[in-house]
Amino acid sequence: MTSEDRESGATSRRPVEDEVGVVAEETQKTTKDGKDKKKGSFWKELPVLVVVALVLALVIKTFVIQAFYIPSESMENTLLVNDRVLVNKLVYRVRDIERGDVVVFSGVDSWDGEVQFEEPSNPVTGFFRWVGTAFGVVPGEKDYIKRVIGVPGDTVKCCDAKGRITVNGVPLDEKGYLYPGDVPARDPFEAKVPPGRLWVMGDHRSVSLDSRLHTDDPGGGSIPIDKVIGRAFVIVWPFSRAEVIPIPSTFNQPALKAAVAAGEAAPFAAGFAGAVPVVLWWRRRRRSRR
Repeated sequence: MTSEDRESGATSRRPVEDEVGVVAEETQKTTKDGKDKKKGSFWKELPVLVVVALVLALVIKTFVIQAFYIPSESMENTLLVNDRVLVNKLVYRVRDIERGDVVVFSGVDSWDGEVQFEEPSNPVTGFFRWVGTAFGVVPGEKDYIKRVIGVPGDTVKCCDAKGRITVNGVPLDEKGYLYPGDVPARDPFEAKVPPGRLWVMGDHRSVSLDSRLHTDDPGGGSIPIDKVIGRAFVIVWPFSRAEVIPIPSTFNQPALKAAVAAGEAAPFAAGFAGAVPVVLWWRRRRRSRR
């Protein structure tokens, strides 16, 4: 190869090297610009994402599941102060409220709060309190959590010869959830639960301001079913106490189930009994016309 050929080859390679260099520079520049655009786009979209997340959370809270903060000792040891529970707001659309359910309900215009809170001093504080209540960070001022002992038509009484509360004459063994050292009730009472209402009690009976302490209120201490927000079904905070909240086995007694069945059959039986004489009268009337 002559010196001219070498010079020619070197010359012919230079543009290729220059081209490669230019391409590499353009590629790096494009990558950097793309990252900048992505960063800018993320920060622009972040407020929208936050708003959408809040809206979705509020929709879920309003219609499906809501977190609640436990501010008092009235449900110890099932629930402790500062526990957070999730409440199912749909369950009672597919089934009736059952004895043994732990329910959250509103006491607006009825019961006084077990824990008193100062009203927010300004709208901003009020807004943040509302948000905190909605997400279970702070307690609601008029929300209660109790265990359902009696449903409509039940007779709840204290106490039998062994000191047990009875429902329709069936004694409840409450050792599994009653606060250690507490008795089912200190003062005797007997209450017939009106239609559309519930008899509720705390598990820590000695400190719970439940149906027993509201017998002078409308409904004789019972609460309206339409004020029930939902069923507390799981503890989610603290993590060390995370667990499902079951219905105690004492409420699954066959005698109680039989009482429910009898109560449901009673209207049908009464209707049938009333229909028999009407049918007989109608037949006699038709025969007389013939």
